[in-house]
Amino acid sequence: MDPATAPDEVRAANARCAEGVHPQRPADPRVVAFYDALTSSYPDRGPRATAPGSPWASSPLHAAADHIQMRLDENCPDAVLETIERLAAELKLDLLDLQDGTVYPAVSTGVAAGSQASRP
Repeated sequence: MDPATAPDEVRAANARCAEGVHPQRPADPRVVAFYDALTSSYPDRGPRATAPGSPWASSPLHAAADHIQMRLDENCPDAVLETIERLAAELKLDLLDLQDGTVYPAVSTGVAAGSQASRP
């Protein structure tokens, strides 16, 4: 993918997700690894997902073959954002900030598979 078009493609994928359109294909292993690593520290299911101090404004997280959508609590600690950014960089996943539409491209790639994060 051309890095110059990657942000528009990421936003377009998010728009399709909002319409309920998701690719019918096996899950991208990087997205699975991202979800597993993130939720091992910050569960999105069970009692810890809704306990005080949970970073999630809504849970469980929306997971699809090519993305994870996270809605962060407005009081979410910076450490959670740092973890999200670190994991995305390690796995070469783009991040989309749903508040302002900014796409943070994967380090040295133009991969569209990624995660979407926002604070309310």
